[in-house]
Amino acid sequence: MRFDVVTLFPAMFAAITEQGITRRAYELGLWSLRTCNPRDFTSDAHRTVDDRPYGGGPGMVMMAEPLALAVETLRRDGGGAQVIALAPGGNPLTDATVRQYAERGASLALVCGRYEGIDQRFLDSCVDEVLSVGDFVMSGGELAAMALIDAVVRQLPGALKDESVDDESFATGLLDGPHYTRPEVWREQSVPQVLLSGHHRDIEAWRRREALQATLSNRPDLLRQARAEGRLTARDESDLRELAQMGAAASRSAA
Repeated sequence: MRFDVVTLFPAMFAAITEQGITRRAYELGLWSLRTCNPRDFTSDAHRTVDDRPYGGGPGMVMMAEPLALAVETLRRDGGGAQVIALAPGGNPLTDATVRQYAERGASLALVCGRYEGIDQRFLDSCVDEVLSVGDFVMSGGELAAMALIDAVVRQLPGALKDESVDDESFATGLLDGPHYTRPEVWREQSVPQVLLSGHHRDIEAWRRREALQATLSNRPDLLRQARAEGRLTARDESDLRELAQMGAAASRSAA
């Protein structure tokens, strides 16, 4: 899979080509990366890529022309089948979207915004989708682009063991439950006994219930979505009712 990144700071992307799972997948040839600096598509001595916003206001806005020329160059080189801009006002990046990108295996061009934003005319003319990694503002889109690349690369065949990918948070529509490793007792805290029992069916039931508990406590919106998609079993619904009752009883006791 090919990623092209339009960025003012190409050196930042060494973090994903030189470290961790993404490095290994990169060295295996599962994905490739090309960075493209919009400053290379300017004509003035200062290599200007931003200017003051029309209508006034703080900060500067990235100019449309250098970004458009960068994307056009990528497309002539066979990249940029889909152009994505990373910005706080975009659609939320989800596990389902990540899996779709990985399954398609097409080339993605990621445009990293900076300053106050990107000229809307570029977004309207040259970008297929605007994505956000969360309801917060960062200094630029580079970290968001790296997060997207990391998430997609993990889904590529050969990057991870298949069971690892299928068992992660969001893959089942739920958050992941807690994990434990050695030692069996750490600072007077013991591993749950069921995990030491060797009874795989009991362990899987415990893990499912813990995932339901984590999702109920932290992301009830995911439960509503999982229910709408038919991902919850009758046993899940029974466990959820019991967990909700336990939570209500604990709240009354605390009061």
